[in-house]
Amino acid sequence: MTVQENLIYVQQEVEKACQRVNRSLDEITLVAVTKTVGIEKTTDVLQAGLVHLGENRNEGFLQKYEHFGNKATWHFIGSLQTRKVKEIVNEIDYLHSLDRLSLAKEIQKRATKSIRCFVQVKTSEEESKQGIAIDETIEFIHNLQQLDKIEVVGLMTMAPYTDDEMQIRSCFQMLRKLQKQVQDLKLSYAPCTELSMGMSNDYTIAIEEGATFIRLGTILVGKE
Repeated sequence: MTVQENLIYVQQEVEKACQRVNRSLDEITLVAVTKTVGIEKTTDVLQAGLVHLGENRNEGFLQKYEHFGNKATWHFIGSLQTRKVKEIVNEIDYLHSLDRLSLAKEIQKRATKSIRCFVQVKTSEEESKQGIAIDETIEFIHNLQQLDKIEVVGLMTMAPYTDDEMQIRSCFQMLRKLQKQVQDLKLSYAPCTELSMGMSNDYTIAIEEGATFIRLGTILVGKE
């Protein structure tokens, strides 16, 4: 299957999910996760009309950024080491993995522009999942107030990889509830209007539960 063929299938599934919960397609931003593919396949992604690209490692991101530059909108979706912030912070458009104050402070130190960030929240009990605990998230966001290079555009989570739909749905529902609580604070630096949730195995559920950014890798771009 080509990227274009995969995209047609995904778009159909996104549209059906939107229809089920009376949402507009315009509310969904599709981030093509290109972390496992090279320059040639990423070129196919851009030629298919997908401009939002997601990378999770500095090396892979920098290689593609050097090649494509501002032809794409760049999303860094992986865990970002504090010592590596300076390498990429002024080239990315979105960071989906703000999960600690030390990282926020390093971004503040290195950024020459406001960085649109998703605070990563841990909504499942899986040890492999990273993020801030639900009951600590609002305090964390309050602690960002003096950091004018950080804009909290939304929250991000990863549901467990499971066939248990209710467990997946519960994680997404928790994040949406928390997002509403942050929005209600009406913080100028944390509008928190977005929800980054949903990957290849659960993106339709995520859309039904309010996702505005979905991060799709294998189902969309395939593998090398």
